[in-house]
Amino acid sequence: MKAKDVVAAIHLRIRITPEIAFGPGKADLLEGIRDTGSIAAAGRRMRMSYKRAWQLVEELNRLFDAPLVSASKGGVRGGGAELTRAGADVLARYRRMQADCSKAVRADLVALRRHRS
Repeated sequence: MKAKDVVAAIHLRIRITPEIAFGPGKADLLEGIRDTGSIAAAGRRMRMSYKRAWQLVEELNRLFDAPLVSASKGGVRGGGAELTRAGADVLARYRRMQADCSKAVRADLVALRRHRS
């Protein structure tokens, strides 16, 4: 097995401050909101309840210095959600850190996989 054939299995969870932890689940939720324009749809994509998705969005909006998600309630035109500039920045930085970590451990992961039964 060559290093280029391995996708590093890294689950990066960072603690930005003692109160703010950010990992793959929150990143996936933000990505889902970006892609679907909906908190509910992003949650469904992750097999997460609507209530849990909203709780995470509210937590993220409260913990950062600026909201990460802007949401509008339903109505005639329906509701929707989108990432704010801060939300897009947080997501992009996290995905970049995740990619950098994967690159950094790729060779060691190849070596570890050689030891499996």
